[in-house]
Amino acid sequence: MKYLLTISLSCCFAWLHAQHPSLIGNGWASNSINTAVFRKNSVVSYKDFQFAAYYDSLGNIVLARRKWRSDKWTVKTTHKQGDIRDAHNSISIMIDGKGYLHMAWGHHASPLNYCKSVEPLSMELTENMPMTGTKEGSVTYPEFYKFSNGDLLFLYRDGSSGRGNLIMNRYLLREKRWVQLQHNLIDGESKRNAYWQAFVDHKDIIHISWVWRESGDVSSNHDMNYARSEDGGITWKKSDTTAYSLPINIANAEIVYRIPQKSELINQTSMTVDEEGRPFIATYFRSPASNIPQYQLIYLDKGKWYCSQVSNRTTPFSLSGSGTKKIPIARPQVLIDEKSITIIVRDEERNNTASVYSSNDLLNGNWQVKDLTKESLGQWEPSFDTELWKHRRILHLFTQYTSQGDGEKTVSTSVQPVRIVEYSGKNL
Repeated sequence: MKYLLTISLSCCFAWLHAQHPSLIGNGWASNSINTAVFRKNSVVSYKDFQFAAYYDSLGNIVLARRKWRSDKWTVKTTHKQGDIRDAHNSISIMIDGKGYLHMAWGHHASPLNYCKSVEPLSMELTENMPMTGTKEGSVTYPEFYKFSNGDLLFLYRDGSSGRGNLIMNRYLLREKRWVQLQHNLIDGESKRNAYWQAFVDHKDIIHISWVWRESGDVSSNHDMNYARSEDGGITWKKSDTTAYSLPINIANAEIVYRIPQKSELINQTSMTVDEEGRPFIATYFRSPASNIPQYQLIYLDKGKWYCSQVSNRTTPFSLSGSGTKKIPIARPQVLIDEKSITIIVRDEERNNTASVYSSNDLLNGNWQVKDLTKESLGQWEPSFDTELWKHRRILHLFTQYTSQGDGEKTVSTSVQPVRIVEYSGKNL
């Protein structure tokens, strides 16, 4: 972690200069469907354009587009709809290397909903279509990622909570078609499922980490695991370069940090990779000696895995049951640049504002915390423009006040403004 030790802590937030929030419109807010952390992506940039997607109060998918650095959005209410009563049914978008928008939405153990724009940079959408036609009947958690050549990666769960497998497809840009790389990369063996977080680094290496869940009850989450692919998703290795025999299952998975069941371990968080190829996984759980869950960072350095406690929270809570939960803290997003590591969160202890923990002294556990917004965002979880961060090191957060009832319940809430809040650094 050499470069992390060379900058003083006073520089941790040097790059966080807030700009005015850019208002798009009003969105459904009676649950957290528009602000779930596993949206990959809620907002995404391509060249000089930025796109965003959300549900309105009638369940219509709204697309928005603006020119880079403009505050004027072109907003289109599409003919696509989703069941907004279930917060799992979020919208994920990505733009391929030729400027076509791809979108998947409305999934909770349901048939694939997928379409793309009719032409580059357009918000006019095709009719729904299959990707490969294989294992597309019980889809949950659709996620897009982008390779350096403009191809796309698409991940989703086939099955249900406690009984599911991880599917991986690739969009071949030149051929304009999807192929299935893995029909069962991480196998739940009809006994459990993996809740993953993924990252494609600057060398196009795919990194995946995950926790296992033994049933539909969130309290059965346990253990952090890891795998990576250096050939675009065909073959997979552990962190010590040992090859996996596929599919990966609970018997052969590399456990990088042991976390028992009933540790308030959350699922579906985030991970990133630094310039040296070292993975960093942000999550939260409680240690055996405490009843207070804390944000944690699990990372690899010089062939060994470590865990750094990020927060010093003082309020206990317990995770149990099924469905989307009302939780006093958001699942975290983690970012890394040449100066520091930043973890974006929301915590009732900080009035549910968007907040960041930042450190450039990771090995000594020195973390500073700062609020990015003044107002409460309710049950918001962070999502951001991953492509803009990747290429320009500028953070654009998707923000909206949202409510969430425990166990998939909605809370009567009027429509709330959807905004992109912009942060930039003096070195960009």
